[in-house]
Amino acid sequence: MECRSEYTYPQRPVALWFDQNRVTVAEAEHESRTPRGKLFRVRLEDGRRFELLYEELTDEWSVREIA
Repeated sequence: MECRSEYTYPQRPVALWFDQNRVTVAEAEHESRTPRGKLFRVRLEDGRRFELLYEELTDEWSVREIA
């Protein structure tokens, strides 16, 4: 996962690795805070959409493709 981090981490996803390929994020459609960490819904350059959750306690990302 690649993110912009100007004053806090993570601030905005820029790209992610999926199936061993780097894909650029075209748009962050939604951003919110959950009890586990920051949640992003993004649209990639190829049109696919993903939900990205940064779990603050474990410093890990969960990546899930959505319709």
